[in-house]
Amino acid sequence: MSQTWSGGCQCGAIRYRFTRKPSGAHICHCRMCQKAFGAFYAPLVGGPAETFELTRGAVSIFRSSDQAERGFCASCGTPLTFAYTDGDWMSVSIGSLDDPAAFPPVDQHGVESRLSWANGLGQLPDRESTESEAPDTAAFIKSTNHQHPDHDTASWPE
Repeated sequence: MSQTWSGGCQCGAIRYRFTRKPSGAHICHCRMCQKAFGAFYAPLVGGPAETFELTRGAVSIFRSSDQAERGFCASCGTPLTFAYTDGDWMSVSIGSLDDPAAFPPVDQHGVESRLSWANGLGQLPDRESTESEAPDTAAFIKSTNHQHPDHDTASWPE
């Protein structure tokens, strides 16, 4: 079988894959992406639409403008896709990929809406996760985790 690049939503209701390695990883600072992701920017990567396929579930669509559609999971809310309605390119949220580290952004789009302090985020002090700060809380979260694993499963929940 040929190599694929897969991903999906947090709850596992939706899974997808690319049959060709996605490219053009970037972050978008436009206000629509900020709102769609509930974040400072949207990290995206994509490929030709014919190389993208859903392997489980159906993406819910919000048409954020007359030219763009944003896909998300209706069950858990994970932002998943972005596509122009008349285009042949499908972008996905980098964080929804099973291996997001493989897709470092190479440029930034929509910089006219970039928050004035966004470029300084890398200079903030680092803090360990709750595992070292609150081990009991971290252990409880881990034992009650409902998040889909970062790989395809035959069914979910297992």
